Amino acid sequence: MLLKTCGFRTKASLHSIAAPLGRRRGRSVPSAVRRAGGRDTVIRKRETRLRAVTRTKESKMPKMKTKSGAKKRFKMTGSGKVKAGAAGKRHGMIKRTTKFIQKARGTMVLNDSDAKIVKKYMPYAR
Repeated sequence: MLLKTCGFRTKASLHSIAAPLGRRRGRSVPSAVRRAGGRDTVIRKRETRLRAVTRTKESKMPKMKTKSGAKKRFKMTGSGKVKAGAAGKRHGMIKRTTKFIQKARGTMVLNDSDAKIVKKYMPYAR
């Protein structure tokens, strides 16, 4: 009956779907698959069990997310200032003056107006 309703011609093609779920001894196809007609029902049963476990844990208000681009580009100092790498040194060094290249080495501390913006992006880095 199941072979006709699911559109399978042979039992071998049914085994290819049932194999990832695991086999029981003495049976060619797990009973849950035979009864339900596919693997979706078995997976749904597993998901409902997982949801029940996560609901028992107390949840707080949603956390604020740190912007992933900001955490890669900026660091906080101990006193709460924001450090950033120097700009303008990715390409085109031939046309830059030597003085500019030397001054743009390493990291620099951002001014207060820029630091205020970056601190909004990184709520837990204080």
